[in-house]
Amino acid sequence: MIRSWLACLTIAVALPSLGAAPTVAPTPNAPDASAYQHLVDAANSVVAIKVRALPNARSSLTLGAERMGSGVLFAPHGLILTIGYLVLEADDVQVTTSKGRTVPGVVVAYDHATGFGIVRPLGPLDLKPITFGSSESVDALDRLLVVAAGGEDMLSVATVVSKRQFAGYWEYLIENAIFTSPPRPDFGGAALIDHEGHLVGIGSLFVMDAVTPGERLPGNMFVPIDLLKPILDEMVATGRQKGGVRPWIGVNSLEEDGRLKVMRVSADGPAERAGIAPGDIILGLAGEKVENLPEFYRRLWAAGAPGVEVTLKVLKGTEVRDVKIRSIDRFDAIRKKPTI
Repeated sequence: MIRSWLACLTIAVALPSLGAAPTVAPTPNAPDASAYQHLVDAANSVVAIKVRALPNARSSLTLGAERMGSGVLFAPHGLILTIGYLVLEADDVQVTTSKGRTVPGVVVAYDHATGFGIVRPLGPLDLKPITFGSSESVDALDRLLVVAAGGEDMLSVATVVSKRQFAGYWEYLIENAIFTSPPRPDFGGAALIDHEGHLVGIGSLFVMDAVTPGERLPGNMFVPIDLLKPILDEMVATGRQKGGVRPWIGVNSLEEDGRLKVMRVSADGPAERAGIAPGDIILGLAGEKVENLPEFYRRLWAAGAPGVEVTLKVLKGTEVRDVKIRSIDRFDAIRKKPTI
């Protein structure tokens, strides 16, 4: 297996852009695997994460009560970085290496603003941790490695097709998200690794418009590692980042013909309590028209600290109403595992 993915890597490094399939001249010997040991180590730093959610977890409705994905053991903390939704409201966490070693884990931090989650393994993993690279240095048309749980046997090569702002329907907005193609189905918590064996992103989503919103090209979205660097120590120390504490109203919405349509509201969340329902159209916030998700989120977050009251102008059927919603801290809506 190592020989096959080294051949893929050789092709990836040689081709800086998309194009026709390359013609590779036969060689009498396979690539020297020792020259790629740093990539083998990087691939093997990826672990499987199996999570059972709390019995009363609100997130089980959308994410399921049992979740599986990947994470990456990183230096120098000896912790595991993953995508946060895997470990949201976790009751039990199990970490398994590519060699089959399994140890329990505990959730150290979850950050709704970036989407990162951090797990502490409660036992030695006997793995070499990965180091962080620079997601800023990643450019469109770069060929990078994508590794999911299973280590070097689960490695593939993907092309960066765009870097851009990403707005998620769950009150989520990040800058410089990395989009790759072809897509991997096992994207959750997968590692995006550069040619030096450094981690540059964590897998989050499957998307249908990886290059440009609205234009069809299936791919994956990775959260850039540079978003973690300035908040890592704070997250490890406190379980979250202070800068990510924002007013939250519990609305899942999408852009439709220049308007925001409510798809779902969080059960017993601020929006539901205020009477917002699926099918409603959000026309404005605080007296200002909103036409897209980034604009909506920025105005919501600029309204003040969690607890601030905001007014949405909403189209319900044929009636336009002003709806007052008392926001909360997203963290307060998350079920927590009892501590002894």
